[in-house]
Amino acid sequence: MAKSYTILLLEDEPLILMDLEFAVSDHGSQALTATTCAAALNLIAHQGEAIDLAVLDVSLGGGSTCFPVAQQLDSLNIPYILHSGDLDRHNERIRELTAERIAKPAAAEQVIAAAIAYSEGTGPHASKIAAE
Repeated sequence: MAKSYTILLLEDEPLILMDLEFAVSDHGSQALTATTCAAALNLIAHQGEAIDLAVLDVSLGGGSTCFPVAQQLDSLNIPYILHSGDLDRHNERIRELTAERIAKPAAAEQVIAAAIAYSEGTGPHASKIAAE
């Protein structure tokens, strides 16, 4: 049986978030979902010790990015991947993040599998997943 994880999902698009949440559940793991940086930071503050890994949408509503969440995850040594449809259009600050990247669109199951493999250090680089 596969190991169960607690996975933080930061995504501002409801349908994408729902697909990712179902993929986490299908894996036998638990999803903690957030649609804003503030909500994600709140989850980290209250459940950070339980979070095994995260999938972060780079561009969020209102021109904000996942950067504050990524910084917090880095400080807690929680692995994460970046999942975005516009990875090439971000400022240099986002480019400084060393996390693997998966371009949208990609199947939710592939995103979650890649995130888990990345967190375990066992799989191919997530950035090699081709957009579908």
